[in-house]
Amino acid sequence: MMMTKEDVLREAHDKGVKFIRLQFTDIFGILKNVAITIEQLEKALDGEMMFDGSSIEGFARIEESDMYLRPDPNTFVVFPWRPKEGGVARLICDVYNPDGTPFVGCPRNALKRVLKEASEMGYAMNVGPELEFFLFHTDAEGRPTTTTHDKAGYFDLTPIDLGENARRDMVLTLEQMGYEIEASHHEVAPGQHEIDFKYSDALDIADKMATFRFVVRTIAQHHGLHATFMPKPIFGINGSGMHSNQSLFQNGKNAFYDPNDPMELSEIAYNYIAGLMKYAHSLTAITNPTVNSYKRLVPGYEAPCYVAWSGRNRSPLIRIPAKRGSSTRIELRSPDPSCNPYLALAVQLKAGLEGIKNKLTPPPAVDLNIYSMTREERENLGIVSLPGSLKEALDELSKAPAIREALGNHIYNRFIEAKTEEWESFQVTVTQWELDQYLHMY
Repeated sequence: MMMTKEDVLREAHDKGVKFIRLQFTDIFGILKNVAITIEQLEKALDGEMMFDGSSIEGFARIEESDMYLRPDPNTFVVFPWRPKEGGVARLICDVYNPDGTPFVGCPRNALKRVLKEASEMGYAMNVGPELEFFLFHTDAEGRPTTTTHDKAGYFDLTPIDLGENARRDMVLTLEQMGYEIEASHHEVAPGQHEIDFKYSDALDIADKMATFRFVVRTIAQHHGLHATFMPKPIFGINGSGMHSNQSLFQNGKNAFYDPNDPMELSEIAYNYIAGLMKYAHSLTAITNPTVNSYKRLVPGYEAPCYVAWSGRNRSPLIRIPAKRGSSTRIELRSPDPSCNPYLALAVQLKAGLEGIKNKLTPPPAVDLNIYSMTREERENLGIVSLPGSLKEALDELSKAPAIREALGNHIYNRFIEAKTEEWESFQVTVTQWELDQYLHMY
């Protein structure tokens, strides 16, 4: 159901809301807030709330800093953990320039541009994400540690999984906020969890992913735990991924489904797979945007680091889950939960659309375990690896005009600049590993 300005005003008053957080993300996906009182809500819904864009990473220069927030009424939700009296709600906003044009540095606007391109081709994108995270103890000062609270494994239950109470509260809170939770379980690594919510249109899901991280961390704090979406917080165990299940719908029907094909996939689905594979290297900087992301994308820990696809096994980059009909979908397994959800979905959709526009054909499916292959066997099958570092990924991003177009020049340039600085800072940092290896030896 589409919400109107009047719906939001009525619901806010009916639910005793006193404060509203106007939320948006910077180019790295970090959630930002401008807090207002109920008295300012109508003004905000009319798009009259201004803020200083120069204070947001990657947004605007000092001399062009005035920005306007335009809340999306459909994103209105009350935080269940706040008091009923003087409650707190949130609205997710698009960022606009003073002249009324969409701000090109707003990630939500970037996704909307690519969704518009898809719409003009006759398609709507649906996404179902699988977000993994770790729950860690905090120390006496409340700072996060990497000490896990359990020794549980995949799908384990209490008494081993001590995070189950926290996870249950997260699920209940998310459900109160309008999420339809499909699965919630302990993951492979100690302290690792996954909560999956029902697929929806891409913009709604990007909003929900941004909010999901915020809710999970908030509820973890209530349990004295720290939730982290860092891709690889502990060496030697699995990292956290954000598998992205995606499909295109056309005229209300799943455009990826064709009952007459041997795999029951349509030509559009094959084109889309080929597009994702063609641009896999270039979009990795966006879907895996930190130095730490590349500690996860290595063989041996269930993370997909090889560019291939399969209808069966889980070692390639792209898997086709078994369900067909309206549930036919493509699962991209490389993204991790540190990404900006708006930009990550924008570049995935753009890659798929390029595959459709150019009628690209994917190579044959690889139904063998790629992890167990030798390098020579992979080379004979034409299987290449994803970038091995943030630097490699940034170099690949710079070679892809289509992915740059999805981001827009403003976001692309600011992203490259900031992430190059991150890489250079990492390069000159002396790590504990180096001290352990070399200090006593030389």
